[in-house]
This record gives sequence, structure tokens and C-alpha cells, in this order.
Amino acid sequence: MKLSKKGEYALRSLINLGIASEVGRELVQVSELAENEQLPIKFLEQILQELKEAGWVESQRGKFGGYRLAVPMKQIPIGQVVRRIDGPLAPIGCVSQSAYEPCSCPDEDHCGLRMLMLDVRNAIAGILDRYTLAEVVDVTTRRMKRDGIELPFSQPMRQPASRVARRSARNTPRLSPTEGVVHQLLGDYSI
Repeated sequence: MKLSKKGEYALRSLINLGIASEVGRELVQVSELAENEQLPIKFLEQILQELKEAGWVESQRGKFGGYRLAVPMKQIPIGQVVRRIDGPLAPIGCVSQSAYEPCSCPDEDHCGLRMLMLDVRNAIAGILDRYTLAEVVDVTTRRMKRDGIELPFSQPMRQPASRVARRSARNTPRLSPTEGVVHQLLGDYSI
């Protein structure tokens, strides 16, 4: 499974709307979301419309309109967002639970590749279905606070985060293999 740009932008937007909610921002304009994450605004508008159709975000029209989460963050499972935007999590059709397609091998029940890809699908689904937007936002905001980075959308509407904060965020070293959400929430783990 490879997350598409559409899936990536959808998740990044939901995380930002969650952060905005945490800092008390009622609405976030699409232009602010696009600027904060350096996303193409027209594509982001389409993605937000799809998230709205799914019932995860809502919009308010007008000069001071924008987007906000429509449901509590703990009611937005990450796995469901990925499935909604990108489709099944299975790397091959014969292990998909929601979009099963028979494969070309002569003996599906004894196919080593199928068994391996079933484990891959189960691992991916197990992680994505375990976490909600609330947990990802919590880990994100705690890490930003720890590193002294201003939380996005802390400023009143139409005032983007300072360039210094964005620059320091870009200069942050890459995450190590143990610095993901699972490690932040559970400590040492193995799959």
C-alpha cells in the first residue's frame, strides 16, 4: 500500500483541523490550510469536499468562512480516512476484505505470496485502524511543544504562522524508525 498524494493531503488537513480545534480556532480557511502545508489550493478544496461528504469536516461560507471538524477527533479512525480516500489497504486484490479480486495463481489457498501479502495487509490495517485523529493530533502537538515550535493556527484567522516557526520545523532532523505515533503512545513495540 502506498498512500496517494490525495490521501496524504487529506490526513495532513485533518491533523491541521484537529490542531486548530485544540488551540481554539473555530474555522480555518482553505487558503490557510494550503499555505501551512504548502499544498495546491484547488486540489485541497476537492479533498475537503470529499472529507465533508464523509461527515468528518464541515464548512461555513462567507468572507470569514472556512472549515472545521464536524465530529470529535476520537470519532475519526485513520484507517477509515485512508480507505475513503485511497481505497482498500491490501497490496494485492486477493487479500482485500472490502474489494476482493481473485488472483491469477492456480491455488490461492496455498499461495505463499498471498499469505505474505495478507500479513502485510493485516499489519497496515492493524496500525491505521488502531489510531484516531485525536491520538495523532495529541502526539503531534506534544512533539511541537517539546521542540518549541508554535502550533499552527494559534494566531487569529488570516495570519499565517511565522516564517521562523516554519523554517525551524523544516530543519528538524528526520524521524528515527522508533519515533512514530505508535512509539509515542506505546513506547517500545514490535509488529
